[in-house]
Amino acid sequence: MNAGADASALRARTRAFIREAVIPAEPPAGTPLAADVLAALRGAAREAGVFAPHVPARLGGGGLPLAEWSPVFQEAGYSLIGPAVLNCMAPDEGNMYLLERIADDDQQQRYLAPLAAGLTRSCFAMTEPHPGAGSDPAALAASARRVDGGWVVSGRKRFISGAEEADFAIVMARTPELGPEAATMFLVPMGAEGLTLGHRIRTMETAITGGHPHVDLDDVFVADADVLGTPGEGFRHAQVRLAPARLTHCMRWLGLARRAHDTALDRVGARELFGSRLADLGIAQTLIADSEIDLATCDAIIDRAVGALTVDERAGAALSSIAKVHCAEAVYRVIDRAVQLCGGDGVTLELPLIAWLNEVRPFRVYDGSSETHRMAIARRASSRRRREREAGAPRLDVPAGARDASEAGA
Repeated sequence: MNAGADASALRARTRAFIREAVIPAEPPAGTPLAADVLAALRGAAREAGVFAPHVPARLGGGGLPLAEWSPVFQEAGYSLIGPAVLNCMAPDEGNMYLLERIADDDQQQRYLAPLAAGLTRSCFAMTEPHPGAGSDPAALAASARRVDGGWVVSGRKRFISGAEEADFAIVMARTPELGPEAATMFLVPMGAEGLTLGHRIRTMETAITGGHPHVDLDDVFVADADVLGTPGEGFRHAQVRLAPARLTHCMRWLGLARRAHDTALDRVGARELFGSRLADLGIAQTLIADSEIDLATCDAIIDRAVGALTVDERAGAALSSIAKVHCAEAVYRVIDRAVQLCGGDGVTLELPLIAWLNEVRPFRVYDGSSETHRMAIARRASSRRRREREAGAPRLDVPAGARDASEAGA
């Protein structure tokens, strides 16, 4: 069986498992999944051969390459709890990807293997209280200084998703003795002396369990063996994680948007208004068509960005930014239309479309706000066109009659 056939088979198994085992076990809207239910579902996922599809086979996962993730992640995301059941939910999934590529053999054995097996949880500690790092990582304020046998890390982190249930954190801190812009990643057990959980930030979504608390580090010692990657190269290493993590968020939320759309299609196919099926009324058809367009364009831009990322990380990262903005806004539109098409039932917690709006709305802020990404996208577009002009491309904004004179004076 070839790789494509393997991926197709895994998608089919995942689709069946989510519909037959996971959706019937979903808790009421706004209620977190009980730990014992999650454990039972994860056991069933292992038996069904759908657990950790993105994890290398040597670590017990499905071994899918990044290029094959999207269809399977979308099937997992068809249930809000599906990614957690399959162990492909943020922030753990992104941390697994980073550890596989950056961690040394000993670190992979101590941190990645149990994380991939679902035995531990993790968090990624980069975001900080203002004016520290947020949408602008260059504002990173936490710092580390070298001592005998390792480093001492101090700083304040904020909105660290999953930290309340995490066993370890990947902490970003400046290491100024390695250079004015140098930063380093550290693997820090959550029980380390000097690390404490602070204020718990209450948010509207429930998919990422473990909260979004502040994490304080006061002279936390980290041994040299727990430096992740090359000291001073933290920002470069972070790029390994950030672009794929944006895309996997897109994949999972696109799966949930598909379920919302299916819910709306069931409603308009069964409901009659003014002597016609709702599906036959033009205004409903417009909403349905617009959601079909959003779903298709999300799918396409995810695939394009993933394809670019597997060939050229820089180009892929740029496209992942475009995909993140488009998908974050499109999946919200799809679910919002589903609410509208389902009328009164749509605004109850019983379908629960309105709850899913709360789940996807933060994605326009997480992993860089839409506005921050738009700024970067616009700057890249302007730079690209400037390079084309410097290479001899003609100006296109000049009327034909005036072009010669304009070009002569350029």
